Amino acid sequence: MFEMLQYPVETDVVVALESRGFLFGPTLALEMGVPFVPVRKKGKLPGIVYQKSYALEYGTDILEIQASSIQRGQKVLIVDDLIATGGTLEASCQLVRQCGGEVLQCLVVMELQDLKGKEKVSAQVESFIKF
Repeated sequence: MFEMLQYPVETDVVVALESRGFLFGPTLALEMGVPFVPVRKKGKLPGIVYQKSYALEYGTDILEIQASSIQRGQKVLIVDDLIATGGTLEASCQLVRQCGGEVLQCLVVMELQDLKGKEKVSAQVESFIKF
């Protein structure tokens, strides 16, 4: 499946979102020969973390990334299973930038087009399946 997706060849780090992004992110990072970095829900990562709040249908939640996981200037590919409203992907983009990384692209397996989530994400989003 990964060979069917277009991803930037200059990627330094693959970031994936908890939890279903973890199905694809580590495998893609291994295939590309680059490190994998998880973005997790609040309270699950050790050490110093950056946090970003994002909107849910009924309320908010918080995502975290380890502050030292991405070095300044590293080029990052963000991976998740699905884009709906775009909230989690945009929060992840902001976390990567807070670490000093540059978001090259977001890759998702499925896109729910009617929710227009791509419009809310400040990076290019590519999807494999569109609904």
